[in-house]
Amino acid sequence: MNAQIPISKWIPITRKEVDQRGWEQLDVILISGDAYVDHPSFGAAVIARVIENEGYKVAIVPQPNWQDDLRDFKKLGRPRLFFGVTAGNMDSMINHYTANKRLRSNDAYTPAGRAGARPDYALTVYSKILKQLFPDVPVIIGGIEASLRRLTHYDYWSDNLKPSVLVDTGADLLIYGMGEQVIKEILQRIDSGQNIAELSSVKQTAYLNNSKPDSDGNNIIHLFSHEECLSSKTKFATNFKHIEIESNKVFAKTLIQQIGEKYIVVNPPFPLSTGGELDAVYDLPFTRLPHPKYNKKPPIPAYEMIKDSVTLHRGCFGGCSFCTISAHQGKFISSRSKESILKEVDQITKTPGFKGNISDLGGPSANMYRMKG
Repeated sequence: MNAQIPISKWIPITRKEVDQRGWEQLDVILISGDAYVDHPSFGAAVIARVIENEGYKVAIVPQPNWQDDLRDFKKLGRPRLFFGVTAGNMDSMINHYTANKRLRSNDAYTPAGRAGARPDYALTVYSKILKQLFPDVPVIIGGIEASLRRLTHYDYWSDNLKPSVLVDTGADLLIYGMGEQVIKEILQRIDSGQNIAELSSVKQTAYLNNSKPDSDGNNIIHLFSHEECLSSKTKFATNFKHIEIESNKVFAKTLIQQIGEKYIVVNPPFPLSTGGELDAVYDLPFTRLPHPKYNKKPPIPAYEMIKDSVTLHRGCFGGCSFCTISAHQGKFISSRSKESILKEVDQITKTPGFKGNISDLGGPSANMYRMKG
């Protein structure tokens, strides 16, 4: 279906593709638990396109094998700036297990829906491997698994409260929420010579500090420590209330939580993306197709479902107890312009395999286009 499109139109995923571009070293390497589909509904593709648009050399390693000699993690070498890691579009544990804790037989983000292409707690497994192989290269984690586990959280699968995923992964920095604005600032600051430890002021990030940060009491909320949460459900619930409120404020405060002798610092989020900023993301040159490596493999179910859909906005003010959209994208609505939407529709009609129907126009949940939130 995509045989006529040059492979250079995709973000590279192999050493051969990198060499064909004449690149000796990549600036950023992204590790993803999903197959690589170059479509704006797939988070790794979006971040890769943003990085590319900023003028940096980027590649993706989709669904690396963590059970062999780790060659997938080594094949592209050492990036100049950092590794970016995501478990994929879903939390890897929800991807793997049902609500009854039974192993699922399929994975919609893998060709043929094949299960087993990513590990349990994929974010932690991938990050630890990178720290083992490249201990001096910064590892930045993001995506929904990182976002929803940035502070003490209840892990249904182990029936325990777990500390911030920063503790288990050993990552240097965590990006929560939608990361386009954040990744651009991080790129600029690291490329200008700043050490990863100097990025403590970047909004919409979290990091682990060895000592209690200097703080302005008016702009800081000190959460109950991880240890206090372990001994008190009420304190854990109080923390959750603060996290929920501060994640959805125009002027949010910094959150600090002690974990043992260390401290997790969660900076306030970036201001809501404007319509123009959102348009710029969706106007990036996505092929809207799976990488050619999957040409001879069965379809990727998640792609088949979403390939002809158009995102009108981000965010959801619903706040339903069973849903994480408002926790990840926020409750404020950021809408695209009509011009950008129509441009994407026109692009879809020219995509190989298009059958004449736009399957969906909407947002991450209900249609809240231009409703602000």
